[in-house]
Amino acid sequence: MMKKALLIVDVQNDFCPGGALGVKEGDKVVPVINRMMGLFDLVISSQDWHPADSVHFEKWPVHCVAGTHGADFHPELNSEKIDLKLHKGTDNKDDGYSAFEATNVALADYLRNREISAVYVCGLTTDYCVKKTALDAVKEGFHTYVITDAIAAVNAQPGDDKKALQEMYASGCILVGSGEIQ
Repeated sequence: MMKKALLIVDVQNDFCPGGALGVKEGDKVVPVINRMMGLFDLVISSQDWHPADSVHFEKWPVHCVAGTHGADFHPELNSEKIDLKLHKGTDNKDDGYSAFEATNVALADYLRNREISAVYVCGLTTDYCVKKTALDAVKEGFHTYVITDAIAAVNAQPGDDKKALQEMYASGCILVGSGEIQ
């Protein structure tokens, strides 16, 4: 039987409404993610964990600075059910979009060592970190699913969410709703 992991990308205060880079209705993914956690062999999260002086902030407003409230998980996320917490974007460079860029664990190796063959990606944001994580999962050879009702987009340009979903699908990701997962 195929072992599967839920990969929760960046469900952090700064990416939810009211945060430094708040996504409209970004918090709506939380109850969907919480409901699914028990369906997986492994639950993994990623968090942006930037230094205060990162060059990443030349491109983006200051967000998810390591150890701050903004970098914390959304308070309603069942974080105690997360088996592995990844930190990314910890260097002073424009990095950390993909969970596979985590600096505290080599994610691909970690998954392979636990015989995980399918990765289900959810979280924030569709058009940046979710997309990059899903594309990297495919490149690493995992069966990759994107849970479409458990993601939300920045949509800096109208339609960025649809373009991101098309790119992920064209790269081999399978788009599913949370109700389809068993």
